[in-house]
Order: sequence, then structure tokens, then C-alpha cells
Amino acid sequence: MPELLLGTNNKAKVLEYRSLLEDLPYYLFTLAERGITTVVDEAGNSLEENARLKAVTLSAESQLLTLADDSGLEVDALGGEPGPLSARYAGEGASDEVRIGFLLSRLDGVPWEKRTAMFRCIIAIATPDGKVELCAGECPGFITFEPRGAQGFGYDPVFYLPQLDKTMAELSLDEKNRVSHRGQAARKAYAVLKRLAVSLSW
Repeated sequence: MPELLLGTNNKAKVLEYRSLLEDLPYYLFTLAERGITTVVDEAGNSLEENARLKAVTLSAESQLLTLADDSGLEVDALGGEPGPLSARYAGEGASDEVRIGFLLSRLDGVPWEKRTAMFRCIIAIATPDGKVELCAGECPGFITFEPRGAQGFGYDPVFYLPQLDKTMAELSLDEKNRVSHRGQAARKAYAVLKRLAVSLSW
């Protein structure tokens, strides 16, 4: 079977992708499993730029078909922040708990009806010769006043889904994959990867 590199060191994200892509005819490898220590500087101004940059860089280095993504939380009351800076919103190396605390402090005094937000994910699939295909997903919701739930990662504990009456962190992995921005983008990526497994050409 062909090989696919998952371009992330986030263990929770790797778990999600292994679940989402498990039926594909690929051997899935992580960066750690291939001994890749390169850290790609996410210097782009958009999720699309960052996902493309990571996938192309890691595919060129590994010489493997590579999947990488960039995800972001866009909060309407904050003018779309943190967006592409979601992982670094409270500073480099900040924990999820610190990032959530910082986000909630920025929304202090904002009423429920104005706490609308969107999770967005862009997946880039790159070949070693630099060809790229992008897949997008998005999930609307609200930012809660305090964290709820112990599943997931990132801003999941404060991202509320009205249709389920739960935060993203209160969902099982299967539930999350059905509704999340990453799940939506991954289903599109699944179709691309299935096509590539047959033809290995664009």
C-alpha cells in the first residue's frame, strides 16, 4: 500500500485523523515515526497558506504524500480573532488552559447572543513534487462563559454546539468527527486520497 505522512505532532489530532482515514488503503505515518523533527514556521496570513506551507515542506523533506492542516477559531465579537493565530493567541508555548482563559478574558462582558464563533479547518494534501489540493470544513457555534467537558483539545471546552446542547469537549470522538470542522474537511480529503490511491497522479 502507498504511504501517507500525517504532518502534525499533536497526538490528539493524530488520533482523530487515524479514525477519520482508517478505511483508506494507506500506511499512515506520523512525523515522529519517520524521525522528522522539522518545525514549519506558520508564517502565513491565512489557514490556507499555513496548511499548504506545512504540507509542501514536509512532503519535500519526507518524499511522501503528506497531509497537513491548519485550524482556527474565529470569534465574531473579536473581529474574527484569533483565526490563524489560534494556537499562539496567548503567546508561544501557552497551554490550552491558558489560551482558553485568555480568550474568555477578551470576551468578558459580551452577552450570549453575541458570542457566535466558527471553527474552520483547511487540509492540504501535497505530493513530493509540490502539487497540492486543499479541503475545507467549518463548524458554527458559540463561546461559553466557562469550560465544559474533558474530551478533545484546544478551544473545544468553550465551543458550544446548540444543535447538540454540548461543547465540543463533551462529545465522544465519533460524535466530534461527525460534526467538527476537521471531520468535514477530512471527509473531503478522504475522497481525494482514495482517488490518489488508485491513480497516484493528479
